Amino acid sequence: MRYALISDIHANRPALEAVLAAITKRDAVDAVLHLGDLVGYAPWPNETVELLRDAGIPGVAGNYDSTTATDYKHCGCRYEDPRQEELSHISYDWTRKRVSHDTKQFLLSLPFRIDLRPLGGHVGGPTITLVHGNATLNTVYVTEDRPDSFLEKMAQTVNARAGDVICFGHTHKPWRRSVNGVQFINTGSVGRPKDGDWRAGYVLLDVATSDGKTVVTPEFVRVEYDVDQTVRAIRTSELPDEFAEYLLTGGRTEAATHISA
Repeated sequence: MRYALISDIHANRPALEAVLAAITKRDAVDAVLHLGDLVGYAPWPNETVELLRDAGIPGVAGNYDSTTATDYKHCGCRYEDPRQEELSHISYDWTRKRVSHDTKQFLLSLPFRIDLRPLGGHVGGPTITLVHGNATLNTVYVTEDRPDSFLEKMAQTVNARAGDVICFGHTHKPWRRSVNGVQFINTGSVGRPKDGDWRAGYVLLDVATSDGKTVVTPEFVRVEYDVDQTVRAIRTSELPDEFAEYLLTGGRTEAATHISA
């Protein structure tokens, strides 16, 4: 089995289109699933949801999806400085005013957690658990600097055992670690990376069995897309221009790594 996992698209439809096109060119991808945060920060919330819905791509609710669907008072985001927090409120207000009824209903229907059993539900084998933040709150940031004790508790919450895999997003930074035989995989971000690389990111999970042992191996993939298209759309919308610069620098606004045409 091979799964493609995409997360944190954040209404960046050109990035999503490029990633889905890249996935179709990979060999034997059995399923594509998303890990939430479909809307916010870019100008295509309805179009992004429509594309995922029409493609039949299942997934879980991110914090931005839950709060937008329920008209919560804020997006449940955390930011590095007061200006970034201010911008998050502007984005959330803009998004809430523009999502359609159908989009809100779709976001409202997303589950909080998905468990995959690649070998089927009636035989032994790994469980791959998909969440956005952690298993209890989709607002929790599972960052790479979390101690092993935090990840152990996260595994206990979902009853994960050695050989199982927990996948999540929310931080927009891809990373992987194994604790007590449980793999923890942050899938990064399709539409708003924060690791200094402007390219869209996703993860391929290969599930292979050899000599009676099943191993799940992740591959972190980056895809170039027409970021300038998104930049132009942001700048011609009522969204702050800072969101365009954020995309161009992969979340590092102090030094550009891509020059807009």
